[in-house]
Amino acid sequence: MEQFSNVSVVKKANIYFDGKVTSRTIVFDTNEKKTLGIMMPGEYEFGTEKKERMEILSGKMDIQLQGSEEWISIIDGESFEVPSNSSFKLVVKEIVDYCCSYLSE
Repeated sequence: MEQFSNVSVVKKANIYFDGKVTSRTIVFDTNEKKTLGIMMPGEYEFGTEKKERMEILSGKMDIQLQGSEEWISIIDGESFEVPSNSSFKLVVKEIVDYCCSYLSE
């Protein structure tokens, strides 16, 4: 999907890691939430409350899910899911444009 219709946008940005990761929250009329953001090259770790699907629109990164020793390379057009109440590490190699969806279990 190239475009979202019938959404509200939260004006205040989500800013992490001294501005190296930023996003905006969009809310659908069904109360579903997604964030659209940018990650600059670097190493990051995030925690989750809800299950998440990260769709990489452009860029390149490696990810490591909590409890795994394996690093997985992700490029534009690919996605990955992170369980709720978990964490994941990222090594962003090129600027990443992403869409994060918060999923029901």
